[in-house]
This record gives sequence, structure tokens and C-alpha cells, in this order.
Amino acid sequence: MDRETRVFAESHFRGLRGRLPSEVCPTPDRVDFIEKPDSFSYTDFFKSYLLPNVPCVFSSAFTEDWGSRKHWVTPSGKPDFDYLLQNYGDVVVPVANCGVQEYNSNPKEHMPLKDYISYWKEFIQRDYSSPRGCLYLKDWHLCRSPFHADIFRSFSWSVNICGRKKWFFFPPGQEEALRDCHGGLPYDVTAPEFLDSHLHPVLEVTQEAGEMVFVPSGWHHQVHNLEDTISINHNWVNGCNLANMWHFLQQELCAVQQEVSEWRDTMPDWHHHCQVIMKSCSGINFEEFYQFLKVIAERRLLLVKKISPGELQCSEDSGLGLQHTIFDISRIAEVLASVVVNPDFQRVDTSRFLPQPEDLLQQLQEALATTEPL
Repeated sequence: MDRETRVFAESHFRGLRGRLPSEVCPTPDRVDFIEKPDSFSYTDFFKSYLLPNVPCVFSSAFTEDWGSRKHWVTPSGKPDFDYLLQNYGDVVVPVANCGVQEYNSNPKEHMPLKDYISYWKEFIQRDYSSPRGCLYLKDWHLCRSPFHADIFRSFSWSVNICGRKKWFFFPPGQEEALRDCHGGLPYDVTAPEFLDSHLHPVLEVTQEAGEMVFVPSGWHHQVHNLEDTISINHNWVNGCNLANMWHFLQQELCAVQQEVSEWRDTMPDWHHHCQVIMKSCSGINFEEFYQFLKVIAERRLLLVKKISPGELQCSEDSGLGLQHTIFDISRIAEVLASVVVNPDFQRVDTSRFLPQPEDLLQQLQEALATTEPL
């Protein structure tokens, strides 16, 4: 990241005035397709897709040198079962049954990959049917992925090593129109009652072999495999969507508090129990979110080294560069400032936290003051 990009990004977030990008950024009417790696930089991606939080698709040219595309696929473009069995056959993998709905998800079991591949071969031979139902292996989706937004409002990318997928994207907030009387989201947005695009704006994308889909923060989506498919997926949080994650966690806690509100006056340590329930349901609570911020903040602070008054340099082996490090520090500082004044966080026992949240925030702010002229 260069200085111009950092200034551009900081101006973008100042313009939000505490709002989320989904509340101010216009919804695109199509998903951009990025054709050539040589003419598309990280700065282009950062400005055009990460900051405005909109999806895009990268062509297969971006992944043509991936080893998985060479070794996991036959010359005819199908999964290479022999290679997968030879190299990963004994690995125990989680497998979900797409044909059974368990609340808003699917029941899961674990099995060796060799057993799953045996099932997959039989599934193909039976014209894509089986008495065991339609099973899929973790992120190597065999059929479809229920309507959802990615964990903690993270960004994600998904590359088709082989096969084709159809994606249905709903911009943040549009999923609210799909909730039932109990507040639940539909399992399948392609069901007949949800096909009115005027009521439920949706962006559709067909992803071909080798292509990469960028999934923005908080965009609910559903994915259907159109043929035998293997995909690799990755989720991440950075300075662009850190505030989205914090907003999501506040919503999660609020939902828990509403569910157990009738016991508020009779349950000792009610607020603590809400945090316990939140961790059980969401996988993280406010204490762990602070620890997450702390780890990233301290790493970023270590990357900037004071070499003279008002002058900093970034550790050369960081891979980030000084401007990107400053940007991250500014985003962590803004979110942490919101965390420390949050009434529910103030009820968390932080007596054993090192450093204390306020002290860490001060370190971040001092670093920013030093880097301001850079």
C-alpha cells in the first residue's frame, strides 16, 4: 500500500461517520469480472472492492499456476480421485448431508476421505443419487451451501479447482426481507416463494473452473454446484471489515440478551452468562474479541520501529509496508475505542488483561500521532 492509497482509505472511513459500508455504498447491478492479472494490482482490488465491500470474480488466469489445479484434476477437467486417494485417503474429514435440514444447517459426520470418495464414485454411477442422501465434504461442496453470511462477517474467496458453481448474492441488509415470523432466514433462497427479484434483489454469478469469487463482508449467499466440483476457500478479517466484525458481535450479544431477558433479574451474573452463551453460539465473545484485537495490534506495533523523533520505519520482513501498517493501526484504534466504551464490554472482567484495553488504545493512538506526517 502506498501513501495515496492509505489516505484514500482513511478518508473513506471518515466519510462513513461510524456507519457501515453497507449503509452508504451503492449496491452494484452486476458482479465485475477481472480478466488479466498483469493489469490489476492490489491497490485496484483494495480501492474498488475491499473498501466499498462489493463482490467480484477473478479469471482462471489468476490461478493457472496453482499446484492443486494441476494435480487434483484429470485432463478432462474432472476430480482426480486416484491422486486424492493416494495423497489424502486416510485423512478424516467432516461430511454434511445436504438432503437433511437441521435448523438452518445440515447434520454432519466424520469419515476417512477414501470412504467419502467411494461414496462419491457410487453417487456418480447412480446418476447423482444415493440411499445415503447427498453428502458434501466440508468446503468441497458436492451439492449446495445453505443461505448464509461468512463467519464473523469476514471476507472470503473461493476458487474452483474444477467444476462449476452458481452463486446467489444478497447485499447486506437485503436478507432482512427474507426472514420469517420468528426472525429466521430461509434455508434455500431459490425456493418458489423467494423468486421475486423485485422484492429480494439478488446478484447471480456462474463460476467456471479456475475462477475465484471474492465474497464481501456480510453479503448473504447461497452456492449450488452445477457439476462435480472441488473448491478451495479462505476467510479473513482486515482493517476494511474489522468494524463489521465488531458490529456483528454486538448484534449477536443483543440477540442472546433478548432470548434470556426474562431471567435478567433472577440470574446471578446474568451478563457473564450472556457472554458464555454467545461464545457457545457464535464461537467468540467480547473477551476473546479483545484478545484478537490485542494480538493483531501488538504485531502491528512491533512492525513500526522508532529510529528518531517523528521518524518510523517498517520491519522489512513484514510483507505489509509502512503505509499498510499505519492503516491497520488506525482501524484497530477506531474499533478498540468503540469497544472500551461499550457498556457490555465494561461489564467484562478485564482485571487480568495485559495490557489493559485503555493502555493498548493509548499505545495505538501514540503510534498514530507519530506517523501522522508520514
